[in-house]
Amino acid sequence: MESIRLVEEEATSEIHLAKSTGELRELEIKFLGKQGLLTGLMRQIGSLSNEEKPKFGAAINEAKARLNELIELRTANLKSTERAVQFEAERLDVTMPARPSGAGYEHVLQQTINKIKKVLGGMGFRYVETPELETFNYNFDALNYPPDHPAMDEQDTFYIDDSRLLRTQCTAFQGRLLEVHKPPFRFFTVGRTFRNEAVDRTHGHTFHQVDCFMVDEGVSMAQLKGTLGTFAAAMFGDDAKVRFRPDFFPFVEPGVDYAISTPKLFDGRWVELGGAGLVHPNILEAYGIDTETYSGFAFGLGVERIPMMAYGVDDLRYFMENDLRFLEQFR
Repeated sequence: MESIRLVEEEATSEIHLAKSTGELRELEIKFLGKQGLLTGLMRQIGSLSNEEKPKFGAAINEAKARLNELIELRTANLKSTERAVQFEAERLDVTMPARPSGAGYEHVLQQTINKIKKVLGGMGFRYVETPELETFNYNFDALNYPPDHPAMDEQDTFYIDDSRLLRTQCTAFQGRLLEVHKPPFRFFTVGRTFRNEAVDRTHGHTFHQVDCFMVDEGVSMAQLKGTLGTFAAAMFGDDAKVRFRPDFFPFVEPGVDYAISTPKLFDGRWVELGGAGLVHPNILEAYGIDTETYSGFAFGLGVERIPMMAYGVDDLRYFMENDLRFLEQFR
């Protein structure tokens, strides 16, 4: 019994002196664990008489209960103190200025798209969005493509099935609008297009296009050139000039490729920007529009080409590589 008393007194003293809950946990293991000092006294029970054994076991259990209760009380007190210290260490002064946070900024392509929308919207064109997953009809048939046109080759297009594909051009929006709108009207769209091409510095499988068209009475090539001249001046400067050269596109007749020149950006050189022309009469007639009264023009261009020309970027892959060293130049 004396050994139980001495161990309990030692444990009680050390528990009172413990300065943290971590120390209490170590003391609990030291005295009450499976290999603890108080638990180890049970090994002496074999040397006792049958009459002494129950008393000795009961005395150990009572000592354990007292020590457990003392540890619980001491733990509660220490936890309260530790929390107070922790809260003080983690206390925030809400009156202090906040740390400056990094602000995001628009991608150079988004900046270009925003400017295009502002310019064309200011010229009276209405912005619309149409699906990237398009039907064969809107992407080709509705645009007067002949069956043997090179763009009909499977190698140039991402087909989903026999009737659906990823649009190869934003011009596909014309059929959707002609179905539900009667002239006069002016529309434009900006979006992603997809072509199954080998990727290099001037080609990509995914790129952005602007497509714009209007239908009204007496629309002519002169109005088309005037519209493109105004667009080029707004995008590249007032001294920008526009040049037309004959070209073929199934959805316009006559068709041209148009180039721009400005002494500030291109040293007077002519740089091709896109394709344009008068909307083909076959397209208008297919949607019940009288071509004796109405005509229209359409033009399209690649969005990436504008910042490439404006900033002297020679590889369009830079726009999609998410390299901040490149993108931060356009903040």
